[in-house]
Amino acid sequence: MKTGKQGDQKKKFKINDRLKSFKNAFSGFGRLFRDEHNARIHLFILVMVLLAGIFLRISSSDWIAIAFASGLVFVSECFNTAIEYLSDVVSPEYNKKIKRAKDLAASGVLISAIISVIIGIIVFFPEIYRLIVS
Repeated sequence: MKTGKQGDQKKKFKINDRLKSFKNAFSGFGRLFRDEHNARIHLFILVMVLLAGIFLRISSSDWIAIAFASGLVFVSECFNTAIEYLSDVVSPEYNKKIKRAKDLAASGVLISAIISVIIGIIVFFPEIYRLIVS
């Protein structure tokens, strides 16, 4: 953390700095899918959901729900992964408190995945039922 006069000054806006921040974010996005098996599973499920949504011609509001649910899962996965990486640096050996932090972060991903499944049931069940009954 910067201190003194230089630390108190705001950095000037530079488009190159903003572009670099996007580059870093995309790098993290790529690392998530390269290194994290669960993220790849979530991505596979998302592709299946997108294909089902196209096939079943779900409504715009259903697409919004799917987008938010999917985003929630991936954001949760990103934060969980970041917490795991930081925890491993802070305490490479077993630490009960670090384990608790990792478990809580992982439960955040699980909760978001459960919410996504519930939203998927709400969105797709009526459409699938309509296909079967017709």
